[in-house]
Amino acid sequence: MWAQKTIKLRSRPRGFHLVTDEVLQQLPELSHLKIGLLHLFIKHTSASLALNENADPTVREDLEMFLNEHVPEDAPYFQHIYEGPDDMPAHIKSILIGTSLSLPISEGRLQLGTWQGIYLGEHRARGGPRLIIATVQGEYF
Repeated sequence: MWAQKTIKLRSRPRGFHLVTDEVLQQLPELSHLKIGLLHLFIKHTSASLALNENADPTVREDLEMFLNEHVPEDAPYFQHIYEGPDDMPAHIKSILIGTSLSLPISEGRLQLGTWQGIYLGEHRARGGPRLIIATVQGEYF
């Protein structure tokens, strides 16, 4: 079985956001799979997807602070400045973090570790709603 759909995530401010529940609510078909794979791809060049700590929100805050320190706005060498001071740093952060995840499915559930969750990295001050293409492949019960 193969299925593909577009998931729309609501707008969020800049930072890392735990979106596991929001993604899974839009993928009820996962519950019918004995074994499979979920591939998520974000259709944006200024946002990213990652898998990391789902319990302590300070991890997400620390990641944001680290990236902002290493990829600052208004760096004098940036040439791509037409869309604002946060745009070029957002592109760099998107490349560093990545735009896709492949996650295993067993017995109708994602097989994430106890402390793992899906992150949306919103790298613009006002990125707007974000679109993710979810591709599911697997075997039904």
